[in-house]
Amino acid sequence: MSSLFDPIDLRSLTLPHRIVVSPMCQYSSVNGLANDWHLVHLGSHAVGGAALVFTEAAAVTAEGRISPQDLGIWSDEQVPGLRRITDFVHSQGATAGIQLAHAGRKASTAAPWFGEGTVTPPDGGWEPVAPTTEPFADNYPVPRALTVAEINGVVRAFEAATVRARDAGFDVIEIHAAHGYLLHQFLSPLVNTRTDDYGGSFDNRVRLTLDVADAVRRAWPDSLPVVVRISATDWVDGGWDLDQSVELARRLRTIGIDLVDCSSGGAVRGAKITVGPGYQVPFAERIRRETGMATGAVGLITSATQADEIIRSGRADVVLLARQMLRDPYFPAHAAQELGVAFPWPIQYARAAPPHSPARAAR
Repeated sequence: MSSLFDPIDLRSLTLPHRIVVSPMCQYSSVNGLANDWHLVHLGSHAVGGAALVFTEAAAVTAEGRISPQDLGIWSDEQVPGLRRITDFVHSQGATAGIQLAHAGRKASTAAPWFGEGTVTPPDGGWEPVAPTTEPFADNYPVPRALTVAEINGVVRAFEAATVRARDAGFDVIEIHAAHGYLLHQFLSPLVNTRTDDYGGSFDNRVRLTLDVADAVRRAWPDSLPVVVRISATDWVDGGWDLDQSVELARRLRTIGIDLVDCSSGGAVRGAKITVGPGYQVPFAERIRRETGMATGAVGLITSATQADEIIRSGRADVVLLARQMLRDPYFPAHAAQELGVAFPWPIQYARAAPPHSPARAAR
């Protein structure tokens, strides 16, 4: 029997199975607005049968974008385009999630196909903010160190974005505290060298992430889940590591966070990462085992049998797929067929479904 297609309850939500579309930057917005590309990209995953479809990182402030082409949720003007997406995702029986993010010192950089590095103000860039004035790399912009008042402003920006996310029809919030972006920059001692209440000790370095999580949780309906994505390790001695991630997860659980999405890396250049199939799954497994927190596993999960084993063995509660979903937006339907599970196909595509597959009624 497959475990991958067992339902899972997250507060009042019941996901029909454990396959989730991971946030994936599309670098296709103008002024942070969602457009037809986002509708088709995210909508195709809902049509393909994903249980939960996350948007890419949506910046909570304009200066929190990675690139000028990033999706945003810092303005009420961005809500209608997002609502169009959630309406369609819901029409396919899927759950809609949004990742709230702030890029910190990795902001004002070029979309990948324009080449890596700084986007200058004449080309639409801006001055990024960070824990300190140390840039991520020589070809990245030099950030301005946030004041305490501005740090509090970041918390309020996440809170305001949370309210907009509900207005836009989302069911799940994910807070992005991974991959070397602002919250992770505060967590990592390799980046955060502040000497005030937000730097130095573990308690100080986790303060911003916990404040954001608490503000988002309070602003979000009690009946709906909040997820936090972390980089479980920097992969560098003296950096953020799995022991600290376990303790952070314990504190997030106390706040009322429902699941930790366990990725890794991104804080500093030159990390030596041993990459292979499911290489980040042990992070989700240990955090789940030691904290009782539900976890999501990510990273080179590419087959139905691999994903099923992760869930069946209790290593994680959900799997979040990114590149594999780009290769195959219908991965959930194909995985169900491979594992011998009856899976509903959209009624419009039923003629191509395997024999005896139920049809998903049009809404």
